[in-house]
Amino acid sequence: MNTNLIERPKAVPRAEWLAARKELLIKEKQLTRQRDEINRLRRALPWVKVETRYVFEGPDGRRTLADLFDGRSQLIVSHFMFGPGWTEGCVGCSFRSDHVDGALAHLEHHDVSFVTISRAPLAEIAAFKHRMGWRFPWLSSYGSDFNYDYRVSFTKEQVASGHIDYNYGSSGFLSEEMSGISIFHKDVAGGIFHTYSTFGRGDEMVDTAYMYLDLTPKGRNENGPHFNLRDWVRHHDRYGVDGVVDAGGRFVPAQPGESPCECDDLRSK
Repeated sequence: MNTNLIERPKAVPRAEWLAARKELLIKEKQLTRQRDEINRLRRALPWVKVETRYVFEGPDGRRTLADLFDGRSQLIVSHFMFGPGWTEGCVGCSFRSDHVDGALAHLEHHDVSFVTISRAPLAEIAAFKHRMGWRFPWLSSYGSDFNYDYRVSFTKEQVASGHIDYNYGSSGFLSEEMSGISIFHKDVAGGIFHTYSTFGRGDEMVDTAYMYLDLTPKGRNENGPHFNLRDWVRHHDRYGVDGVVDAGGRFVPAQPGESPCECDDLRSK
């Protein structure tokens, strides 16, 4: 990553800086109000009742979707790209997951439960979770239709067709596992409803490191070759290790005399 690519603004007296800052503040407040309105519209979306009894495998045994609410009325599901047979999870999903543990206590004390779900078998998930040092609940949907129904896993036949139904449209990106976030509500009668899902760049809103970087002079500093997090993000125990992140979000260590595959962009809009 080239850390020197920055168009440096001119230096000005404090009074001139303050005037420019106040002009920007007007636009920032407009964006804040627009975000509030988008949040209101998101909450006003119609709901879909979940009729399927999904069952997942967790450290404490089999749990239904209803069980995952853990006595609360709202549930956030993080769809983590980690397929059966993978040795480790997606780099981008790991980046997102690094921000979760600190928020757990606050979410849980505000009527929100949080879980991560992947299609990999539980033993494979547990090994990688231990390596990363994460505490959040992580369950396996292996053998369930959950990932397929919520459009984050795809069959080999779907991938072979050249298009998958991802992010509310037909995508030509060919991967059996994709990422996203889904939200559910459980009413007092025990009915479960799907209220919202977001995919692709839609989950950047929960990547706190990105929000901090957006405040800095260099911003996200993703200057190529992919112009996204693949340019620099690694598993948090892999910084300083030579290699690349492929289009499927998986880290490919550099091999002597070989250049790891540089494929198409995963996180296009």
